[in-house]
Amino acid sequence: MFHKIKNVSPISDFKLSVQFSEGVTKIYDVKPLFEKLPVFKKLKGNPAEFAGVSVDVGGYGIIWDDDLDLSCDELWENGVLTETPFDGLMAFSDATELWGLNESTLRKAISYGKLVNGVDVCKFGKQWVVSIDAMKREYGSSVHQHEFIPTKTCM
Repeated sequence: MFHKIKNVSPISDFKLSVQFSEGVTKIYDVKPLFEKLPVFKKLKGNPAEFAGVSVDVGGYGIIWDDDLDLSCDELWENGVLTETPFDGLMAFSDATELWGLNESTLRKAISYGKLVNGVDVCKFGKQWVVSIDAMKREYGSSVHQHEFIPTKTCM
C-alpha cells in the first residue's frame, strides 16, 4: 500500500520530517542507512546535499539525486509518528482521492452544513482542508482503506 508523501523537510541530526497525504507526520532517521547502504555515506559528509531532499514526482518517495532515494513505504514503515498541530488534516484534493469523491461534493457539504466551517473544515488562502474525523463521520472509511491516526479538528 502506498502512503503518498506531501512534503519532506530535513531536520537536525540527519533526520527528516515527512508529511503524508493521510494527515500524518513521521520522523525518519537517515543515520542507520550510512552503514547499511554505502551510497548514503555521501550525505553524512555533506549536510548541504542532505538538505536538498525533495518529494519525488507523484509523492511515492523522496529523492536527493539520481542515486539516492527512499520509497514512501520505507518512510512510512520505519518513520516514527510525531504529533503536530496539523495531524488529521488533509487538503480537499487528497480527501477526494482517498474517498473517491469530487471536490464539489465537499463544497456542497459545507454549504448544506454537513461539514462545518471552522470545526470540520478550514480555508487557508485558496486551499480548503478537512479533518479526517469529519470525512469518516460523513463518508465512512476511505475507498483506499488507509490506516488513519486519531485526529484533531480545525480551530
